[in-house]
Amino acid sequence: MKEGDKAPDFTLQRDGETTVSLSDFKGRQLVIFFYPRADTPGCTTEAIDFTRLADAFAAAGTGLVGISGDTVRQQTKFRDKHTLTVPLGADVELGTVKAYGAWGEKSMYGRTFLGIVRTTVLIGKDGRIRRIWRNVRVPGHAEEVLEAARHL
Repeated sequence: MKEGDKAPDFTLQRDGETTVSLSDFKGRQLVIFFYPRADTPGCTTEAIDFTRLADAFAAAGTGLVGISGDTVRQQTKFRDKHTLTVPLGADVELGTVKAYGAWGEKSMYGRTFLGIVRTTVLIGKDGRIRRIWRNVRVPGHAEEVLEAARHL
């Protein structure tokens, strides 16, 4: 997947036992942030940052969705524990994660393995990928994405 491509369609179960789909945001911009695991330090900070800026994203005509390989139950617990307002998609089978290119080789403590690579995608009103951030560093990232959404 690259900038300019049509965004892959998806429908996922989400926190609270409902669903979230790409079509829910038709005619609006959308930011999808893919994170490795609910309720871990970096993922928590990232989700809180996007939640804190949710009103600013809405004012910029941009929806938000967080997606990880966690179960609906884990996503709901994560949402409730940190008072998150951003929909959290549960991609247990990793189909959406892989379609958006957020699955890949990672390393930690000298060990290499496959997993979700922290990635953010900005989709334009036309349903095309406008910007991709790969191997995201969390501090300041949500603000950077907001600025990009405002200037799209």
